[in-house]
Amino acid sequence: MSSFLGTGKTVKQASKTFLSISSFEVLVQFRRGLFYSYLSIYLRFFLGLSVTETTLLATFSMLVNVIFQTFVWGRVSDKLQLRRTLIIIGEIIAALITFGVWYAHTLPGDKAAAGYAIIIGMTVVEVFWSMSNLGWSALISDLYPSEKRAGLQGRIQSIGAIGRMTGIFIGGMLYDGLSKQYDGWGFESGVLFIIASGVMLISTIPMFLAPEGGVASEKGRNHDTPPPQKIPHGIWKSSLSAKFAIFLLAMILVNFGMNAIVFLKPQYLSLDEGFGVSSRLLGYILNMGALATFLIGLSIGRMSGRLNDGLLLITGNLISIAHLLIYIFAVNLPTVFVGEFLAGAARVIIMASSYSYAARLIPPEKRGRQFALFNATFFLSWGVPGTLITGPLTDYLIREGNTQLFSYQMAFVAAAGLLTIGSLVLLLNMKMKDPQEKQD
Repeated sequence: MSSFLGTGKTVKQASKTFLSISSFEVLVQFRRGLFYSYLSIYLRFFLGLSVTETTLLATFSMLVNVIFQTFVWGRVSDKLQLRRTLIIIGEIIAALITFGVWYAHTLPGDKAAAGYAIIIGMTVVEVFWSMSNLGWSALISDLYPSEKRAGLQGRIQSIGAIGRMTGIFIGGMLYDGLSKQYDGWGFESGVLFIIASGVMLISTIPMFLAPEGGVASEKGRNHDTPPPQKIPHGIWKSSLSAKFAIFLLAMILVNFGMNAIVFLKPQYLSLDEGFGVSSRLLGYILNMGALATFLIGLSIGRMSGRLNDGLLLITGNLISIAHLLIYIFAVNLPTVFVGEFLAGAARVIIMASSYSYAARLIPPEKRGRQFALFNATFFLSWGVPGTLITGPLTDYLIREGNTQLFSYQMAFVAAAGLLTIGSLVLLLNMKMKDPQEKQD
């Protein structure tokens, strides 16, 4: 690992850098697990929003995230070659606004209005989280060669899973006030908002120990890398290779299928006519996915050595489809635990392999803007398919007189269909030749 920062860097410096970025990931995953694992059921069952309305939180937030990554922060990052700075500033501002979102949602007397206050507020937060997301993706590519990225992403996600498991566990306990309050207390009282904000501020501390990144890091790592050419303003879109464009299409379908049911899954498991799980039991189920991420992340480097990025990505897709089928036909909780374990395994495989695959197709001088496009396929998937496909489908079937259980299950069927189509497009992409593809 000592070679990733160039010959002038020591093993100690390389280890310190890895410790910084992995510590940051632990804290990020902690607050995501703590906050977002339960926000969907708070909006649905405490504030009374419809299934589709609950997905608007992710849809609006991710649209803003993608727009600002692509048209603002990607350009800033490429022009100034700033990575770490974007992460730090983004997390600090997001932390302050998140606390304000809690206060704002307590002001309306109507519960539905309070729900929309959260949706709008967290959308504003995403403007600044998008700084952090973009800076993170570009920083990893700046510091590590392509052959190490899949394994690195796996290790980072494995370490991050520890934070996620801890966050889910604590969030489950605080959601109902250690079973001494009511369901939703953790959000209404502000406890979960305050903890999430504090963790964002703390997460900036390890980033101060990481390198800034940028093309200087790339040149330091590989002295044979030619200096990046300045891209004339306005033509970067036309320089997108055909292979990368089709890869983006495949990842839209894959990520949409994988995440179309993310906001629906906690609601599905909480249904009285279904499994009727408590917030604490829901946390145990979701932590099976985090456990899989931890275990599979440790071995993803060896897996990428045996399978190329494309084949590894296809494998992850098939596992994700299997997890959806298990949720559709599950008749008892042990089966659900198995399905969630497969979901976590699929997620780390897909994220690590797709990132490495994309990094091979993106020239170093275009990483800010083209990684923004790649990130868009993932971030949009957290809300858009839920709002446009699975949410309306579930609401429609419920209105037509079907049981809630059946209606949610059909959403899982739709998600599996998207993953299947995405896998077929990816197989086509793997057969294409691309003169821009780099083996750095």
